[in-house]
Amino acid sequence: MNTRTQTTDFTPIDQDLYKKAFQLLDPDPDPIPEPAAPTALAAPAPVPLTATLPMRLTGPVEKTLTDALAFLDTHGWTRYSLINTQGARCSIGALRAAAGSRNTAYRDAGNLLLDEARRQHGKKWETIPSWNDCHSGVEVRSVWEAAIRRAHHLNI
Repeated sequence: MNTRTQTTDFTPIDQDLYKKAFQLLDPDPDPIPEPAAPTALAAPAPVPLTATLPMRLTGPVEKTLTDALAFLDTHGWTRYSLINTQGARCSIGALRAAAGSRNTAYRDAGNLLLDEARRQHGKKWETIPSWNDCHSGVEVRSVWEAAIRRAHHLNI
């Protein structure tokens, strides 16, 4: 685009023309308040609050399952015994270690874990130890991870 900025036939525009045009468009504009002169002891300006998403707390079942899986990751997983000679535990042993006692979170986490084991490996499993002893570490971990996701989704 070719535009010439210096022409000899350019007529300057009257600046009051714009003011008159805007007054015609809005004859009664809202007055803009003049800023107040600052005082020596002016109050600090309020800080706007930012909208934040509500924080989701981890439920006791999800925490128990997550802690038990972390225990298995740290100490190792085993079959056929609650705790082996190297300190590795089976699934029920990890649940007991994570819960600290046989409380409600322990029972609910165990029920959710067994339910997920039945979903993935068939309804024949009656107990966590029987399921744990008949599956590989990869299969057991898959059930643990799915149970944690379900607990998170259910917010329990």
